[in-house]
Amino acid sequence: MSAAGDRLQDTARKAALALPDVSHGRPFTLGLDVYKVADKVFLIVTDDPDEQIITVKCEPEHARALERGYASITPGRYLDKRHWISLGPGRGITKRLINDAVEHSYDLVVDGLPRSERPPRAPGPDAAAR
Repeated sequence: MSAAGDRLQDTARKAALALPDVSHGRPFTLGLDVYKVADKVFLIVTDDPDEQIITVKCEPEHARALERGYASITPGRYLDKRHWISLGPGRGITKRLINDAVEHSYDLVVDGLPRSERPPRAPGPDAAAR
């Protein structure tokens, strides 16, 4: 089942806010809801009802594969088109795909931070066994 634009945007917002140390605001314009970790952007949600998209950071090879596989995934709007993709509502755009894209973007940004600036990670499923 594909996600319509409003659900796509709501799903992305919820996924972002569930991650550690996320802040959000509208630093660029009222129509762009920007999500950051350690003051680095990892998600932009467009509020324009005529263009319901989200934009996330993505590894270039993975980004090109997603663009080939989904008609509503395009090079990132507003940002470096090599490292960012935009997802719009359409065939195959599921809640899981949206969540994965947001989490992947967050992880790319966090992995690029100095260790001292990285948010604490939630313990994995094996943590209790240690």
